[in-house]
Amino acid sequence: MLLPNILLTGTPGVGKTTLGKELASRSGLKYINVGDLAKEGQLYDGYDEEYDCPILDEDRVVDELDNQMTEGGVIVDYHGCDFFPERWFHVVFVLRTNTNELYKRLETRGYNEKKLKDNIECEIFQVLYEEAAASYKEEIVHELPSNNPQELESNIDQILKWIEQWMKVNNS
Repeated sequence: MLLPNILLTGTPGVGKTTLGKELASRSGLKYINVGDLAKEGQLYDGYDEEYDCPILDEDRVVDELDNQMTEGGVIVDYHGCDFFPERWFHVVFVLRTNTNELYKRLETRGYNEKKLKDNIECEIFQVLYEEAAASYKEEIVHELPSNNPQELESNIDQILKWIEQWMKVNNS
């Protein structure tokens, strides 16, 4: 049976992980958080002192994920998306959050002032939506609001319906 691959992307703090884990739980698809995958496999290419975080080795991440992505049935969660092969994903959801809410979420994570400011600007200027739109076919890229539990539930319902429809069309 064919299963879809889904990319959840957006600025850090928009709710990708919460949505991804819940979707995986309800759909039976496999959830992969690229940040966790990189940490477990030490898939890094140095350290960024300014942002106080490791630098992802994108080529090694792609190599690590390729077999699973070819099999299908994977939900991938990461804030960047332009380095993933276009062929991997059947749909891309870009989560968006109001900047006041996002600021609170990132502040709670202990982000330094520069990291906070840059991520808020990233959301204001739709950087990750633009990246997704430039990296994938327009018809598979969708924006979803992600400000509160009601929107989370609505997003889960919408994506589960999308999965169900995709599976009907691709497994008939």
